[in-house]
Amino acid sequence: MKGLSFKSCAALAASLTVLAALVMAAGAPAPQLGWFSLGQATIQAFTHYMLETEAQNAETLRQGPFLWVDGLTEKERTAAMATLRGGGVELRRLSVDEAGANMEVPRGLIHDWQGIIFVPGVKLDDVLRVLQDYDHHATYYAPDVSKARIESRQGDQFRVFLRFRRQMIITVVLDTEHEVTYYRDSPLRAHSRSSAVRIAQVEDPGGPHEREDAPGDDDGYLWRMETWWRMEERDGGVYLQNQVVTLTRDIPTGLGWLVGPFITKIPREKLVFTLQATKKAVLSNRTN
Repeated sequence: MKGLSFKSCAALAASLTVLAALVMAAGAPAPQLGWFSLGQATIQAFTHYMLETEAQNAETLRQGPFLWVDGLTEKERTAAMATLRGGGVELRRLSVDEAGANMEVPRGLIHDWQGIIFVPGVKLDDVLRVLQDYDHHATYYAPDVSKARIESRQGDQFRVFLRFRRQMIITVVLDTEHEVTYYRDSPLRAHSRSSAVRIAQVEDPGGPHEREDAPGDDDGYLWRMETWWRMEERDGGVYLQNQVVTLTRDIPTGLGWLVGPFITKIPREKLVFTLQATKKAVLSNRTN
């Protein structure tokens, strides 16, 4: 991938101008922003992490806990369930020890978050209906998803297109394609596995010069995205658990104040948004 060009972002250009002036005033060289490539070492490190994560998820599907909150201590679980039944979201960031993988990623960062939310008064089929309704995800998940469509479907296997819009100090638009498979574990349980098979950053989105950067040749805001959903109907509703593992570039020296929040806060905030938006969509579209 290329480095942090941010060529379509006037706000960033202005920020860098201010930064350069401050650095020069301090007598230090201004930061150099060059193209950044996704290297094989970064890919290999993420692949290793994913192998360990897949093994861990397979183990919990076989032996439990199906939902991670059910594996907490009694005191922690009581508090977590109170939060969920009160309408809140429970989150955790997985560490190297929990995932059993090496977090050393050359020139990259792995973000691994799990969240869970409770949707009262609905059935498992209500949840599956919304999650699989990809043609309307641009409505359910706006403004994070601005375009969505099913490209193909064979039974419980989908290939879908999603255009993501990420915004903090700057705005980044990404065209993504995902392969998703759903599994019905029992009448009251289901899970899904989604893998982004293509991610391309979009330049001048919606403008006369809109184009995609070649995957692996952009600013590095999202290189890989792997997602797991688990759903369990109980307690008069459905518990929704979502785990998202993403790979981004590392934080450039001297630009942590600008790029750091975008790279480190976005994964957590988007997970919360996704859970809350899913709950809202399910409640709005449930059948009696």
